[in-house]
Amino acid sequence: MDLFVIIGRDGPDAKTLRPQLRPRHLDHVRAYDGEGRIRLAGPLTDGAGSLIVLAADSEQDARAFAEADPYATGGVFDSVEIHPFKQVFPE
Repeated sequence: MDLFVIIGRDGPDAKTLRPQLRPRHLDHVRAYDGEGRIRLAGPLTDGAGSLIVLAADSEQDARAFAEADPYATGGVFDSVEIHPFKQVFPE
């Protein structure tokens, strides 16, 4: 599997929507974490959004994960970026 960085940029209603959608978002991420596919995940503490490092078979697989996230479908994220990633550290 390859690694991908997913950056969800918060939209204007994120502060209101995030607490409502958080339980469903966490369930979505936990399903992949249980498979060992989540390498790192959490909110950006400046309020810009969230970051997830995901192990996926392809960019399409990473995009499907991101597009199914309740934060994406529910309006927390205004946009989502996906980038291939090569982990160098920790070794």
